[in-house]
Amino acid sequence: MADTALMSIPGQIDPVPAPRDVTPRADGRIDLMGLPKERIQELFAEAGFDAKQAKLRSKQVFHWIYHRGVGEFADMTDIAKTMRPWLTERFVIARPDVVEAQHSTDGTRKWLLKTADGHEYEMVFIPDADRGTLCVSSQVGCTLNCTFCHTGTMKLVRNLTPGEIVGQVMLARDALGEWPKGSMAGLDGAEDSSEYRADGRLLTNIVMMGMGEPLYNFDNVKAALKLVMDGAGLALSRRRITLSTSGVVPMMEKCGEEIGVNLAVSLHAVTKEIRDEIVPLNKKYGIEELLAACAAYPGASNARRITFEYVMLKDKNDSDEHAHELVRLIKEYDLPAKVNLIPFNPWPGSAYECSTPERIKSFSNIVFEAGISAPVRTPRGRDIDAACGQLKTAAEKKSRAERDREAAAAAAQA
Repeated sequence: MADTALMSIPGQIDPVPAPRDVTPRADGRIDLMGLPKERIQELFAEAGFDAKQAKLRSKQVFHWIYHRGVGEFADMTDIAKTMRPWLTERFVIARPDVVEAQHSTDGTRKWLLKTADGHEYEMVFIPDADRGTLCVSSQVGCTLNCTFCHTGTMKLVRNLTPGEIVGQVMLARDALGEWPKGSMAGLDGAEDSSEYRADGRLLTNIVMMGMGEPLYNFDNVKAALKLVMDGAGLALSRRRITLSTSGVVPMMEKCGEEIGVNLAVSLHAVTKEIRDEIVPLNKKYGIEELLAACAAYPGASNARRITFEYVMLKDKNDSDEHAHELVRLIKEYDLPAKVNLIPFNPWPGSAYECSTPERIKSFSNIVFEAGISAPVRTPRGRDIDAACGQLKTAAEKKSRAERDREAAAAAAQA
C-alpha cells in the first residue's frame, strides 16, 4: 500500500516538498538509479571502499548503468566476481516496476509504472516516421488542476525522484532494444561516441510532458536530464529534449540557464478570463508575465523557437478573434515561436468538446498567414488513453483483477 501523504496543491505559495534523491526500499538497499557518478562514489566510500577503489568502481558502475543498460552487478564483467555479491547486498539498480503495458492501434505505447513505495504513474512512447518521442512524467499526479486535462483531476501525491524520472528512459530503451553493444573501451574515453547518437534509433526525443508540472520538481528533473544529456550517461542531445510548463514563471529563466533544453508552454488561451478557467495557474502568473518570461528565456532564437501548446476547445478558445489575438501577443513580445494546435482529447466527465476540424483549420490558417508556424497535432494513442491530456493512472480506473484478466486474455491470443 502506498504510504506517502498527499502534497498540498499550491495556493499563493509555491510548493517546496522535502527533497529526496532516492525512494527508501523495504530491503534496505540503496537504489543507484538516477544518481550522478559523484554521488555513487560517495556511497561506495561510505560502504567501505577506499577512496581510489570508490572512484574506479563508481566510474565502472556508472558506465554499465547508463551506457549499457545493465541492471545487475553480476553482469558487470570488469568488476571482480568476488566483489559483485558485496555490491548486490548493499545496492540495487532498480527500474520502475511495470504494472501494465498497452499498445495503441497507431503504434503508440503506454506503460503504467509503480514506485518502490507503491505509487503509480505513466509514460508514453510515440513513434513517427522520422523520430520516436518519449513522454516522461515528473510527478505522481499533478501540482495543477487544468480543467481540460484528465491528469489534472488527480491529487498530487509527490515528486518523482531523479531515478524514477530517468528510469522511464531506461525502461523505454529496454523495451525498444536500444542499448549499445561492444567493448568497454569507453571507460578510458576512447569509445566511439557515434555508437550512442540518436541517429538510427527508435527513441530520438524526450518531452517532459507527462504527468505533473516539471518546474515544480525542478531539482529532480534537472538531475535526471543531466544524466540523459551526459556524454558519459545516456548521451542524448539537449536539442532533442523539450520541457513543458504551464507557466511557472519564477523557474523559467533558471530552467534555461541550468538545464538548457527546449521550452514548451501550455498557453491554451489568450484572455485572462478564459485562461484563469482552464489553466488556474494563470491567476498567479498572468499571460503578460508569462510571455515576458518566454521572451527572456535563455537560448530562445529562431533556430530554437519556443513552442506554445494550444488545446482546441469548442466555443471556448477557438474563434478567429482568439487566433488574431494569439498572433498579436506573439508579435508584441517579439517571440521566436511556433504554435502546436492540439485537438482536445475527450475523457469521461470532461466539460469540454473538441473544436470542429473546420474551426481548427481556420484558426491554424490565421496564425500561419501571420508568418507563425501552427501545425495541428495528430491525436495519438486515444484508444489507450495515452493522448495529450489523458494520462491518469490506471489504478484509478481498473482493479488488479481486471488487469489480470486482460493479461490472461492477451496471453491466450498470442
